[in-house]
Amino acid sequence: MTNIADLEIFARVVSAGSLSGAGRELGLSPAVVSKRLRKLEDRLGTRLLQRTTRQVALTEAGQGFYERVVAIIAGIEEAESYVTRRSTQPRGTLKISAPTSFARMHIAPHLGAFMRENADLSINLVLTDEFVDIVGEGFDLAIRIAELSDSSLVARRLAPVERVLVAAPTYLAANGTPQSIEDLDRHVCLAQHNNEAWRLEGPQGPFVYRAEGPLQTNSSEVLREAAIAGIGIALRSTWDIGEEIASGRLQRVLPDFSASRNVAIHAVYPSRRFLPAKVRLFIDYLAALYGPVPYWETGGRANMTAPATAADPVHKPNGFAGDAATPGIADG
Repeated sequence: MTNIADLEIFARVVSAGSLSGAGRELGLSPAVVSKRLRKLEDRLGTRLLQRTTRQVALTEAGQGFYERVVAIIAGIEEAESYVTRRSTQPRGTLKISAPTSFARMHIAPHLGAFMRENADLSINLVLTDEFVDIVGEGFDLAIRIAELSDSSLVARRLAPVERVLVAAPTYLAANGTPQSIEDLDRHVCLAQHNNEAWRLEGPQGPFVYRAEGPLQTNSSEVLREAAIAGIGIALRSTWDIGEEIASGRLQRVLPDFSASRNVAIHAVYPSRRFLPAKVRLFIDYLAALYGPVPYWETGGRANMTAPATAADPVHKPNGFAGDAATPGIADG
């Protein structure tokens, strides 16, 4: 089969009117251009060009061949343009996995603005607190709130996560406000699993507290509502209870202590090469929406028309195995 590059050289020689002119356009010497033309003619068994040192002229066979070669090259360019347009214009369906509570609070309310700006794009948002197999289950990206480990996947940090101790004013009025970590022993601590380890960072460094209480549940949202209802003290992410702190429905307890784990909100996807426009655009949108100081940290609300601008650079995750990351904080 004829080399496509040889066809392009032939077409460039005809359009430039000389071997040297074609060589300049292609970055090749006249000798190389001449050699490639001879190879093409030998393969076809016919002369395509009558050439002198200064100019070339098509033979009868060359004329017919040139017309067909131009059509072939145009077809290749059109095919490349079609693929390029698809990779640079957001279209099709974007399939996303995200933690249930976080998606309900900080993704779903902003989908309308994003979809109005990208009318050719459909969203399939799957809410789960499990770490899905992104590649195997056909997801374009996943939102992760956890410490990540090494994998073939790529992660981009979207926002920091801070976890703080909180309680309702009614609980503190009835039971007093703890002044030290040791005081927690005399309080109701709301933990998702009984004897859950709260890994905290305080003035004297890291500290592990075993949280125990009368309420047991596998639901992070139940713990959130229990804290608001005044049942006890809970360790919650600020993205989960930022509005409650701002409104006074919850108050920080032991404000010098917060969770010490290196957790952040990440967008995770299979590859940084040939990243589809729909994936890149959505990640940029969330990064601009949240920012280095997310709106839930300041008690404000997101700008619903946040521009799609770049935030933190892309990096390989630290803490991934396939898509089964080290279990982290998926829901608060």
